[in-house]
Amino acid sequence: MARVCEMTGRRPRPGNRVSRRGIAKKKGGIGLRCTGRSMRKFKPNIHTVRVQTPWGSVVRMKLSARAIKTGVITMEHKGQTVSFPLVRALRGQNREFTKPKAGA
Repeated sequence: MARVCEMTGRRPRPGNRVSRRGIAKKKGGIGLRCTGRSMRKFKPNIHTVRVQTPWGSVVRMKLSARAIKTGVITMEHKGQTVSFPLVRALRGQNREFTKPKAGA
C-alpha cells in the first residue's frame, strides 16, 4: 500500500497535462489553443511518521501532510475509533533529553 494516507485515505489521482500555444487575450493575443493532453498523476505528500499512542506504544504510520498539520490522529483500537493528539516518538539518543537528569 504505497502512497496512501492511513488516516485520510488520500492516494494518487489521475489528471491531465495540457499543452497550449499562443498568446493570452489579456496579453494582446488571440487566445490560447490546446494542442495536446497527456495523462499524469497527482501524488499526495506522504510521510512516514512514528506516532506515540496514548496507551504507550509507538506506531509507524504513513500520513499525508494535511493530516500531520491537523495534529489529531484517528485510528481503530480494540474495535473503537480513538482520536488523540499527534505526538512524534523520539528515537535513539534523543530520548535522554526527555528524561529528567538525576544530578539536576
